[in-house]
Amino acid sequence: MAMSRHASKLSAVHRGTAFEQRSLQLLQTHFSMSLRRVGGKSDGGIDLIGWWWLPFATESDPIHRPGALPDSNGLLRRRIRVLAQCKAEKKKFTPKYVREMEGVWHLQARSSPSLAAHPSSPTPSLPSPLTYEPIVPDAYPIVALLLSESPFSQSTALHAYRSTVPFLLIHLPCSSSSSNSSAAIMSASDIELGTVCPNPTLTELVKPLAFCWERNPSASPSMKTDVHAGGRPGLWWQGRKLGSWAPEFPNTDTT
Repeated sequence: MAMSRHASKLSAVHRGTAFEQRSLQLLQTHFSMSLRRVGGKSDGGIDLIGWWWLPFATESDPIHRPGALPDSNGLLRRRIRVLAQCKAEKKKFTPKYVREMEGVWHLQARSSPSLAAHPSSPTPSLPSPLTYEPIVPDAYPIVALLLSESPFSQSTALHAYRSTVPFLLIHLPCSSSSSNSSAAIMSASDIELGTVCPNPTLTELVKPLAFCWERNPSASPSMKTDVHAGGRPGLWWQGRKLGSWAPEFPNTDTT
């Protein structure tokens, strides 16, 4: 009996690790994020941490601000701090996890108030245990990401929608190829997406960024009957498709 419980625990850990890897791959390939896995008992409720690289909203933005980098097309991009939590559970994602993430976000905001509200004001780096890489002496907004292998319940989506914390909810369903092996590593094109839901607080923070669902023109008719298989979300900026770009993240995985 004890061995059975131990095997079940190992299986859950394996499944969770594989889901974190899938989530990281998706965000880096399609969402212009440079992230790395945290993991461990002292992760502070965070599975992935890093940056979201988006263009400046207007030419009057402080483009001289430290931390901004030009992408491969010469477009200058600012960075937004990303704190992500990944849940690979069979039951529906509940509001409990939204409340937990709100707590993590507010803890960081209290430690460095301007980090959340005033991105142009000087502030210290994120406090331990969330200081995983050097940060230039400047302030950055913080975004909370919740990624789930199971669907979000209606109450969960409503709670996140009403939150003053900038939330991005992503449903990343388990595909048939990954169900055969919880540790399967998939290519970015194989990763299916269920839903992507930014709340109004996030929408205001990253405007004029828009999340648009892009249908796959090469998908077969049978695929198009499946809400998950007919396309994927894309990022659009001022009416144009925004190519995904992020500088390579240092290979400092602590797991």
